[in-house]
Amino acid sequence: MTDIRQKKENIKMHLKDLRQNLKKMHLEVSEELILPKPGDVKDLMNKMDELLKLIESK
Repeated sequence: MTDIRQKKENIKMHLKDLRQNLKKMHLEVSEELILPKPGDVKDLMNKMDELLKLIESK
């Protein structure tokens, strides 16, 4: 696999993971009226930062 193709696959995996986590968090807030734990929000922010670094790297 080429380097660019591998980078795209990594980004897709990161995005799918973030989407799944955000969807779960949204359901907890909207349906179960449970606020997310601060640590969970921080973990998602860190994952988003990692994704940005991956996208910006060349």
